[in-house]
Amino acid sequence: MFKNPSKIKIYGTLGPACHDTSLLKEMIAEGMSGVRLNLSHISLANSRQWLDEWQEASEGSCDLLVDMQGPEMRIGSLSEPVCFNRHDQISLPVPGNVMQFLGEGQEVLLDDGRYTARVISTDAERVRLLMHRDGELSGGKSIKIPGVKNTLPPLTDHDMSNISLAKDSGVTGVMQPFVRGKDDLIALRRALDDNGAEDIKIFAKIENREGVDKLDEILAFSDWVVIARGDLGNDIPLWELPVTQRYIAKKCRKANKPFIVVTQMLASMEHSPVPTRAEVSDIDHAVLDGAGGVMVTGETAVGSYPLEVIRYLSRTINASCMDLYP
Repeated sequence: MFKNPSKIKIYGTLGPACHDTSLLKEMIAEGMSGVRLNLSHISLANSRQWLDEWQEASEGSCDLLVDMQGPEMRIGSLSEPVCFNRHDQISLPVPGNVMQFLGEGQEVLLDDGRYTARVISTDAERVRLLMHRDGELSGGKSIKIPGVKNTLPPLTDHDMSNISLAKDSGVTGVMQPFVRGKDDLIALRRALDDNGAEDIKIFAKIENREGVDKLDEILAFSDWVVIARGDLGNDIPLWELPVTQRYIAKKCRKANKPFIVVTQMLASMEHSPVPTRAEVSDIDHAVLDGAGGVMVTGETAVGSYPLEVIRYLSRTINASCMDLYP
């Protein structure tokens, strides 16, 4: 067994691939500091088995972060996934609070930018899209509308229900998506305080241009900053993402605010026991930028090699912190 001797936190994401007490113990032994539970589609109330397994494995000594729904726009529920080919037109259900942002001719990004499409028409409950790529969509996937300002409330009813259970569920940190400024974080802090969760830390996710522009006030009202490169890479030109990541890291260091780098750190390891050379270099760059933590998502939640993912994260961080070539 190999423990990560650095102070850099390593977070996996809890999911079907790793919700096993023995496996989680092995991942902790390899250096995992805590887990993230994505509450976009599930709740703390119906995650009791996973949470019990985590508490048994960690003995209550490791972090449990929960990721809120927040103001992210999503398609509605589907009874089964919708398959499509390039140039197909498909009809999807869209909640009314999202439909207000959609109009004929708009280009949209779906499922964290995996698919692109153009709006053909809308009615009160559904949007018809011309798909630009082959693929498959299931319900609840994200919709991103470039150039449109998101004015949805920072917390959903689903979020408020989860916040009411956070303290008793052992949650140590709440990740707030798509932070647009201090008001989003003030609303979250108030909700936590109202539910006796004053000690739970706030992790502000920078996922859009607005968050980058309001970074100074976000730093003042958060405990951690999360450089969430998935949606951030949809909201700005992808080739600007590396320099934007460095900019956020520099601002965090100057403000003495810890930050986490997340998204596709070891994406190839969802299906491979060994990462790419570029991926381990990416981890090293996060360390050099001063990251207080790194996080993987699908790699441990649904991937085939969750233990190996943590092993490569931990050992790469350790090597990056060592002076191998004085």
